[in-house]
Amino acid sequence: MNDIYRIHINSNDYSFKDQIQRASISVMNNISEGSESGSDAAFIRYLRIAKASCAEVRSMLYLSEDFNIIGSEEANSLRIQTNKIAAGIFNLINYLKKKT
Repeated sequence: MNDIYRIHINSNDYSFKDQIQRASISVMNNISEGSESGSDAAFIRYLRIAKASCAEVRSMLYLSEDFNIIGSEEANSLRIQTNKIAAGIFNLINYLKKKT
């Protein structure tokens, strides 16, 4: 997630930049919070929120590209990263479901 929450948006639209950064940071924070929640069911709930935040970041990256805020290459690279992170979260959710 390092590159994602440090995205360099060349835009004067602070709210747009703020939204994509908050969504990307939300991924890590929800995983962290969930891991300390005390139960697998609660952890899974937080993981689902983190996975949804990955989708929000991807959506914002498409918009960033459409609005010519970032280039296609950077947007695609970051979307690939969010897909990998979401896949990892999905696998962890499945692991926790099987465990219980």
